[in-house]
Amino acid sequence: MITTAQNPQGTLYIVPTPIGNLEDITLRAIRILREVDLIGAEDTRHTKKLLNHLGISTPLISYYREKEVQRGAEIIDILKTGKSVALVSDAGTPAISDPGSVLVGLAHDNGIKIVPLPGPSALTTALSATGFDYTGFLFLGFPPSKKGQRQKFLSSLANCDYPVVIYESPRRVTALLADALDIFGNRQTFWARELTKRFEELQRADLLTLYEKGVSGKNRGEFVLIICPGEKEEVEGDTVEELITWYRDNAELSLKDVSKRIASDLGISRSQVYQKALELWHK
Repeated sequence: MITTAQNPQGTLYIVPTPIGNLEDITLRAIRILREVDLIGAEDTRHTKKLLNHLGISTPLISYYREKEVQRGAEIIDILKTGKSVALVSDAGTPAISDPGSVLVGLAHDNGIKIVPLPGPSALTTALSATGFDYTGFLFLGFPPSKKGQRQKFLSSLANCDYPVVIYESPRRVTALLADALDIFGNRQTFWARELTKRFEELQRADLLTLYEKGVSGKNRGEFVLIICPGEKEEVEGDTVEELITWYRDNAELSLKDVSKRIASDLGISRSQVYQKALELWHK
């Protein structure tokens, strides 16, 4: 059993739960869920089904996005009395594109012991199945839902040197793929749908193929999209003037973006580069 005899405050356990297949829960997670005094759940109804399946009767308290601050404070007060609490989301690891970070931050601020458990994650599950050979990746969770904000979000990633990992709902995935194709071009991409569930689907293809598949199919289940970096062009030029001219003639970048990139690469003033670019841009 979990005890707090040596610690007047309780312990906050971060407990991953299955993203689909219930067999994926760990033995340790089952023990913690059974032994804690309280479980903070993103959706108590959803978590109750899991607990019933496992034969666990630990009390639940709701902890969802819109009430994170209020419920976080309530749970901290409970932890301060010496009781232990497990934090779970509907699926996967809490605080990764799911509620949890506010409570964990409050626990740090109040000197409460935090114990994270390893376990199911759509992020790592999808990445392991790509076969992409990169030394890192950039995970950004869910993109903005509004078109203009989503396009701005994607544009900021156009020159990323790492695969970009994005979550998306079935309702918006086709729009996301269309915008990504328009902004990135036809890059190598991987999608994972319905991970660990009966209709799991993994496909590695170019963005155009996946967009066409999305338009023609029934996009059920949550998606993980992993978009590879574009091919780097070999920039030619040694001086600021030569670099500006090369970008003007060979890259689809604005004068402002070219100035920003050259200034960053050379470690010089952006305004200095911008003024020189104004002189050369339309010649």
